[in-house]
Amino acid sequence: MKVTILQLDIEWGSPQKNIQRAEALMAQAPDSDLFVLPEMWSTGFATDPHGIAEEESQNIALKWMRETARKRHCAISGTLAIQTDSTFKNRHYFINGRNSVESHYDKHHLFRYGHEDRFYEPGNEHIIVEYEGFRILLLTCYDMRFPVWSRYSDALQFDMIICSANWPESRQNAWQILTRARAIENQAYLIACNRVGNDPYSHYRGQSAIISPIGKTLISCKSNEQSTASFSLNLETLNHQREKFQVLSDRDIK
Repeated sequence: MKVTILQLDIEWGSPQKNIQRAEALMAQAPDSDLFVLPEMWSTGFATDPHGIAEEESQNIALKWMRETARKRHCAISGTLAIQTDSTFKNRHYFINGRNSVESHYDKHHLFRYGHEDRFYEPGNEHIIVEYEGFRILLLTCYDMRFPVWSRYSDALQFDMIICSANWPESRQNAWQILTRARAIENQAYLIACNRVGNDPYSHYRGQSAIISPIGKTLISCKSNEQSTASFSLNLETLNHQREKFQVLSDRDIK
C-alpha cells in the first residue's frame, strides 16, 4: 500500500486555499493508495472554534475529502474542526473512496496547555479502520504523549497508526521521540503527519515521517517546507517482524 504524507503550510481560516494546496501536493503522487493530512488541515489549529468550525453538512473541506477519495479511488485521512449541535469536535476522518466507507475518531486528549479543552468535547472511543488489509488506529497530535491510550492489546489490535498533528517547533524534540516510541512499543508502522509554516500561536517545522515497527525512519518530508513523502508499506514484512521478534507476546496484560 503506497502511503503519501501531505505536509501542508496551512493558511489560517482559509479552507479553499488549503484545499488548493492539498490538491497540488497530491498531484505529486497520483498513484497513492492513502493520503494523510495534518490536524485541522483546512483552517489551522483553532483552539477557539467559533467562526471557524462548521457542521459536517456545511464543511467544504469534508466534502472535498469525500469527493476526491471517490474520484481518485483512494483513502484520505486528516482532522477537521467540526460543530455538532452545541459542541465542537476535533474530528479525525478516514475516507475510503474505494468502497464509500467513512470513519471518524474524535480526539481524546485535548491540549489543555493551549486551551483546546475549553471549547471541544473529547472522544472516548478508539477507532480502528481496515484498509487494504491493514488495521489502522487513528490518533491526533497530543494523543502521542499518552502510550496507554494507544497500547496494542487483545482488544485493540492494529498494524499501523496514523497521527495527524499540529506539533510546534518549540516541542519538536518530543515529536521525534514520541512518534518513534509509539511505533516501537506497538511493533506497528506509524504515519506522522505534521504541518509547516506559522499560525497566530506557533511556528511549525513539519518533520513528518513514515516510521517502521523498529523505529526506523523509512521516509520523511523536508523540514520547514510544504512537501510530500511517499512509501509503499508491506503487511507481510510487518507480520514477519512481529513473528521473528515477539515483543507483543510479552506485553503487560492488566
